[in-house]
Amino acid sequence: MGSTTTLNAAISLSAALLMLANPAAAGETVPHTPHWTYDGESGPAVWGTLDPHYAECGRGDRQSPIDLPVAAGLDAPNSPPPKLEAFHHEHVIDVINDGHTVKVVYDDGDVLNLSGATYRLVQYHFHAPSEHTFGGQHFPLELHLVHRADDGRLAVLAVMLEKGLHNSDFDPVLTHVPSFAGGTEHVEHVAIDVDAMLPTDRRAFAYLGSLTTPPCSEGVNWLVLRIPVTLDGAQIHALADVLHHNARPTQPVHGRVVTSTSVE
Repeated sequence: MGSTTTLNAAISLSAALLMLANPAAAGETVPHTPHWTYDGESGPAVWGTLDPHYAECGRGDRQSPIDLPVAAGLDAPNSPPPKLEAFHHEHVIDVINDGHTVKVVYDDGDVLNLSGATYRLVQYHFHAPSEHTFGGQHFPLELHLVHRADDGRLAVLAVMLEKGLHNSDFDPVLTHVPSFAGGTEHVEHVAIDVDAMLPTDRRAFAYLGSLTTPPCSEGVNWLVLRIPVTLDGAQIHALADVLHHNARPTQPVHGRVVTSTSVE
């Protein structure tokens, strides 16, 4: 029973990742995927009823995002800490507006080593406002870097984005954001340094949660960096105006432990 449950979870996460990275492949994996939105009759409150594949959105007890108390887990550090190996060479990327978010799909991304497993960056995307909150407070934007292990498990590194100085490290992406749903910009020989898109102080909240979009599959390792990164007002608006409101409300913690760690 246990091995079957683990296999099913891995398959569910793999299918979910396909939907995040490749909508066409997702359509083949889960036919007739129902329409879902962030408001109205197909909004987050009813995601779990739209399709059997989405049931976990309504009945799961380890859902994301959550509210993170500022002092959470200070006395319970993770051991060993996760390590991020960022690649600094040029990439081929696709910047996609899929109608739910703006995401960047990589040909060869960085590597995250977490609890003895290796996760590779497959895509990152944005939410406006932030999905996770700190002490009940939202940030203007949140960046999710989605990493996948060979067995289908996911680890997401989340970064809060707030208003401040111009951040040129985000320009290679922001200058190619499609303004309409379904738009894709294919960019070759682009130098995007993921390492530079993160804060230098990488203390983080760590907890076990889920995807924040249907099918809301659980078993996702979340690392939410405590220190935000700044973008200027024009950069924030460039994303927020395209994303509109694409943040799932925070979910009950249900007794989960939020620990403290630092991404090396």
